[in-house]
Amino acid sequence: MKLLILLSRVPWPVEKGDKLRAFHQVRCLSELHEIHLFALTNRKNTHIAKEKLSKYCKSITIVRISIVTKIWYVFLALLTGKPLQNGLFYSRKAKKRLATLVEQVQPDHLYCQLIRVADLAKTLSIPCTIDYQDAMSTNMLRRKKASPLLMKPVMDMEYRRLVNYEQKVYHQFDHHTIISLPDKNLMPCRLKDSIHLIPNGVDYTYFSPMEGPKEVDIVFTGNMGYPPNIDACEFLIQEIIPLVKQRIEGVNVMLAGANPHPRVQRLASPTVEVTGWVDDIRDCYARSRVFVAPMRIGTGLQNKLLEAMAMQIPCITTPLANSALGGTHGENILVGETAQEIADQLVMLLSHKEKATAMGRAGHQFVRQHFSWEESSKQLSRIMSSTTQQKP
Repeated sequence: MKLLILLSRVPWPVEKGDKLRAFHQVRCLSELHEIHLFALTNRKNTHIAKEKLSKYCKSITIVRISIVTKIWYVFLALLTGKPLQNGLFYSRKAKKRLATLVEQVQPDHLYCQLIRVADLAKTLSIPCTIDYQDAMSTNMLRRKKASPLLMKPVMDMEYRRLVNYEQKVYHQFDHHTIISLPDKNLMPCRLKDSIHLIPNGVDYTYFSPMEGPKEVDIVFTGNMGYPPNIDACEFLIQEIIPLVKQRIEGVNVMLAGANPHPRVQRLASPTVEVTGWVDDIRDCYARSRVFVAPMRIGTGLQNKLLEAMAMQIPCITTPLANSALGGTHGENILVGETAQEIADQLVMLLSHKEKATAMGRAGHQFVRQHFSWEESSKQLSRIMSSTTQQKP
């Protein structure tokens, strides 16, 4: 079928979780359907992204939204009670371009990623599916607790608006998807039982075990401008690592990922490397002895855990992150909540090479068995095709 995919961001490069999910869904769905991609951006130069995506798409439409336009529609969202993020990803020009594309292409189905673009698709009379991805309202509530005092009223307002909008937008779409069962259970929709689980996967041709010297003791990766990752970095360096150093001298840490926030940059020291953007994140995993994801806020499945486990790196995380992953503590992953618990687990893995190696192998087998972009995309395709087949 002709599948129109609507995204709030151009899915290349894949330095953010929503872009990573979108890219691999485009890649895999292109094997089954004719893909027409419509994405928003604030960047002027997108030719590299278009070149990368063109092998999977019949057509690519990218609409740039200027900063002035964003400010205007955020202001309108503020007045109308909609989530502010809806204003960030809306413009009248984009809505008209999308309507024109639908007229020209006559797609059989529309797939929207994230509720922030739902307003663009509101008046289109074609079968459609929304990917909630995460329980966004709960994500905002958890971020509020760790945000600066002056930001708490704004975060609280956005949380309440997201709760209302997640319920309201449900009826606009024929099908609804989300990444994990914990996120599904957190959704405020009365009909949430009908939301389909479409988990993320791993590109195993790219993320696979690599041989090489282990120069880094502990690594944490991610978009370092994202609030849950900022909080995790501070928790790791300020609370966990001092406990580790009481028992193991000279421990070094790598915080690897794009857009490091000033709070993350301030954590850099002779034993803490803040890399910023890296061309190949696999090198960071391969050089490291242990991966830790000390997540205290946020929602959704942590792609960083899937990648590290796919590369056979022993992993430690929190109950919050493992609730979506579904790993088994002590078998294929270690799970700790307090700084002391995580520090103890780091010391154990750093001190016992055989146990660390066994944990890495078990984690690798676990993700290979449960997380596949190809399989989850086939499941998504079946969901969307069922609606298309029911239409006259």
